[in-house]
Formats: sequence, structure tokens, C-alpha cells
Amino acid sequence: MWKQLANQWALVTGASAGLGAEFARQLASCGMHLVLVARRGELMEALAAELLTQHGTRCHVIESDLSEPGEPQRILGEIAAKGLTIELLVNNAGFGIVGEVDGADVDHVLKMLRLNVSALTELTYRLLPGMLERGHGAILNVSSLSAFQPVAYMGAYAASKTFILHFSEALHCELKDRGITVTAVCPGVTRTSFFDIAGAPGWLQKHASLDVDYVVRKALKALTRRRQYYVPGWRNYLLTLLVRIATRRRVVKESTRFFRPKVPPKSDK
Repeated sequence: MWKQLANQWALVTGASAGLGAEFARQLASCGMHLVLVARRGELMEALAAELLTQHGTRCHVIESDLSEPGEPQRILGEIAAKGLTIELLVNNAGFGIVGEVDGADVDHVLKMLRLNVSALTELTYRLLPGMLERGHGAILNVSSLSAFQPVAYMGAYAASKTFILHFSEALHCELKDRGITVTAVCPGVTRTSFFDIAGAPGWLQKHASLDVDYVVRKALKALTRRRQYYVPGWRNYLLTLLVRIATRRRVVKESTRFFRPKVPPKSDK
């Protein structure tokens, strides 16, 4: 697949740091050119300069808050105006909220759902017609290990990741015979700023078990193998199997014990 994607364009959302920046680095090393989208333009400009120096990668940086209505369409309008054809879409942008539902900032929760669900869905649906017309293309959606079970204190976030997983699996089955690959990657705890932003318990951040380069490398490998979904790390995969055989009541009870907040949630701003 990578020989076919060399010198093609990939759109990576949430590209300023963490998994998104690592996706950009590894795709650049494979010869792809990049459209980088995130809120923090200065970080993306620095990343674009790094990739140009190291790989000769052409990068277009678009500063955007994808949780705002109309932003996905604006971004695609800029891409079309530059005459770029997106061969690979990496829907990575997203954030989480950990905390009790009592007293939750409803506007912040809705902002999360617009980013995690609505923006991902809109970018996918708006780019798919071109891919189908060409008869080839790929979409990699970043879900989460939390997609496999309800998670107390992260209810809306976990539900948004379940949507991503099910949406991706459905598209995979629908489009696999039409030249389009759709894969969902479901990371567990990863060493990024995600859990600090979400306000997760300190022990969970301290014991983050997977590095971003490993997660991204495995995710891209799963995409090239046209996997329906992929869970990085054997312990994480084992957990998905245990969730399937445990009662849902037990699963929620355990999540309550593990994710009960010990510190006030922090804003992502």
C-alpha cells in the first residue's frame, strides 16, 4: 500500500502533538505529503519544518478547532482550492472528559461530542465520494479501548469512541470491495497529554504503558493489512476478550473503581 501512497496527500487531524504528530512523522517517512489540522498552529508549523528538513515532505498547515460548526467544510474547501487530492484521512482529533456527571460542564461535553463524533463523521462522508470515484483511498479512525465497554465517569467519551468503532467497522464492510480501506485503531492508555487534559486519575497517567511511536506504527500496519479494527498491545487485546465474557454489570462496576476521579477535571484549553 505504501508504494501506492508515496507522493500522495494525507489529511491528519489533531496533528499538533501526541498521536497526530507521530502519524505525521511516520507518514512522512513513508513518502506521503501532509495536510496538518489542529488548533495550535505554531506547533504544526514547527512539525512541518521538521518534516521538510528530514524527508522533503510538503505540508499545508490549517489552524482549526474542528468542534466548531462549519470548520470541517471550511478545511476541505481550502484543500480543494489548493488542488490537493486526499488519499488518506487520519481522523485523530479528539479529547476526553473524566469526572462525575453531577456538575459536569454540559457545553464542554457537547464540544467533545462535536469533535469526537460530528467532525469525524463529516470529514469521512465529504471525502468518501472522491475516493469512490477514483476507486481507491484509505481512512484510519482513532477510537479507544474504552469503545468496548461502558466506562463510569467517562460515559460520554466512551460512548463517542464506541460510535467511532462501530461506524468504522460498518464502513469497512460496506467499502472493502470498492477499493476503500477503513480501519479503526483502539489504543489503551498511551503516553500523551490526553489523560492530563481529560483530568484522569494520576495513577492512570503514571502507568501509561504504550509509546506513541509503537501505537502509530501498529495502527499503520493494520491499515496496510486492511484490518477492520486493531487493538495495540496484547494486554489491551486480552482485556477486550475479558469484557466480552464478563457481565456488563461487572464491567461497569470495575470501571467505577478504576476511573473514579481523584482530582478535579482540567480544561483542554
